[in-house]
Amino acid sequence: MSRLRFLPSLMMPMCFVVHALDSASHVSIETRSKPLSDAVITDQKKRLAEQWGLEEEELERYRTLMQGPLGTYSPNLDPLSALGIEARTEAERHRYALLQVDAEAARVEKLLVYQRAYDQAWKERHPKLELVSLPPLSSPLLTKPTERKAVFVRYDCPECVAKVRQLQGSGGMFDLYIVDSQHDDRRIRQWAQNAGIAPDKVRSGIITINHDNGRWGSIAVQGDLPAVVHRVNGTWIRQ
Repeated sequence: MSRLRFLPSLMMPMCFVVHALDSASHVSIETRSKPLSDAVITDQKKRLAEQWGLEEEELERYRTLMQGPLGTYSPNLDPLSALGIEARTEAERHRYALLQVDAEAARVEKLLVYQRAYDQAWKERHPKLELVSLPPLSSPLLTKPTERKAVFVRYDCPECVAKVRQLQGSGGMFDLYIVDSQHDDRRIRQWAQNAGIAPDKVRSGIITINHDNGRWGSIAVQGDLPAVVHRVNGTWIRQ
């Protein structure tokens, strides 16, 4: 699904240059202004966490994750996706999934409200022209996202490498999971290099490369690896 992209950058604290009459007053003013800057930064972090329905500690963990391999292979992940992928327990994974569903529903509702405003504006500006007949969600802002697949592979698996090369050549978007990565970042880097995964596709988010963290077992799909699956009405289906 469409990933959320309204994650704002933290504002850098404003620097104040104070021209004091003497050095003592200059030091005094600077000393008083520093706690204010810290308070502003803390407030920014708190409000940002609230926007995603997270605690500040969770947002800090997201930042830590994005500074590691997850951020390298999937640089455009939003906080809920990143925390969900790297969830430490099933309860955590379920919580982040619920938060993301709620956030996506709110985003779509806003888009629909704007769609109605756009349609009304068209009628006002061009009352004699009809909009081209398109599906309900079609507009300059609302387009159907490309179906994204999940691909599960083993580390020592020539068939897996061949499958991923084929998928990459077809131009599709997919999330790659190394089932036996052993949480070793070097293993997934080496696997990606062996499979010839293009770095620009990773940087752009077309392909993401991840530790499996039990995901393969959780989706209850039968058969050997490699496995290419996609979600249909909430159920994972093997292709």
